[in-house]
Amino acid sequence: MSEEKKPGSERPARQRRKMQSITMMDVAEYAKVSPSTVSLYLRRPEAVSAGAGSAIAHAIDKLNYVPNLVAGGLAAASSRAVSIIVPSVRNAFFAETVAAMQTALRKERLQVILGHTEYDEREEEDLVRTALSWAPAAIVLTGLSHSETTRRMLSKVKVPVIEIWELGGPQIDAAIGFHHDQVGAAAARHLIQQGRRHLAYLGARMHEDRRARLRCDGFVAAASEAGVEVNVVQHPAPSSAEAGAMLLSETMQDFPQTDGIACSNDHVALGVLFECERLKIAVPDRLATIGFGDLSFSAACNPPLSTIRPSGDLIGKEAARLIVEHMAGKEPDSQTTIDTRFTLLHRRSS
Repeated sequence: MSEEKKPGSERPARQRRKMQSITMMDVAEYAKVSPSTVSLYLRRPEAVSAGAGSAIAHAIDKLNYVPNLVAGGLAAASSRAVSIIVPSVRNAFFAETVAAMQTALRKERLQVILGHTEYDEREEEDLVRTALSWAPAAIVLTGLSHSETTRRMLSKVKVPVIEIWELGGPQIDAAIGFHHDQVGAAAARHLIQQGRRHLAYLGARMHEDRRARLRCDGFVAAASEAGVEVNVVQHPAPSSAEAGAMLLSETMQDFPQTDGIACSNDHVALGVLFECERLKIAVPDRLATIGFGDLSFSAACNPPLSTIRPSGDLIGKEAARLIVEHMAGKEPDSQTTIDTRFTLLHRRSS
């Protein structure tokens, strides 16, 4: 693990951010409705006509308005809340990080408010806007890719922002995680070291999951650099064993010479192992396989699954540490970066 101040940053310190000054009156004027209608929309959007609701939503988006829900005396309570936004609450990777963060924050009497985006940037915008309305102690986002609206909102408020699970791109404040392209490269080098020369990368939902796509890009780059053949086979559905089985079947039909496979995560890899058993494909003799995640079943598979373990719990603990330090009055260096790295686990599937 390493922590450093990113060189070349000219972003103003967080203390110099200006609180946004757009009011409910401004929204009402822009939307050509009464302030009471805007107030009703914020509390009960279903009670406002479709036309007025659409106009108000448009005004909120254009004016970058964050409603002040703490004006009624809730500021003291809400200032102890930390908003954590992840792509999916069903994903075991993020669950480990959130659990570690919540355990550490609970000791400081900080409460977690959890939201999930299903990899939808517009949903993230809505969650960030809602989080800001409660004056959180901090906002934790997953990854470095966000819409311009989200970045604009966060640039105008005095709220610490921590981006987790990814390094290597423009960040808002602190970033904690690892380089996903390096994960893919490590998987490719591992398979090549095992003597595999016809590789495939099997991925699910990579059109939405930027980090899975980065792992794929790193895999392809490392294989190509070594002069090894590589094919990418993907499925638009969320990661699952079923998706992995379908991807393996398609791969062996289209690229029968394939002798080494990397998967976007262990769920996909589990499906690959199931399908190999059904098709009587010997693993690893005929087909070496490696996943990503080191999920609870990975070591118990038949054969045990080679995989790459991210430090999900460490990411959560480091994020909590920065939040607690901020609450204690310590301002982190602008653009703080913490690399939690990853570990390749060589098991019998490769």
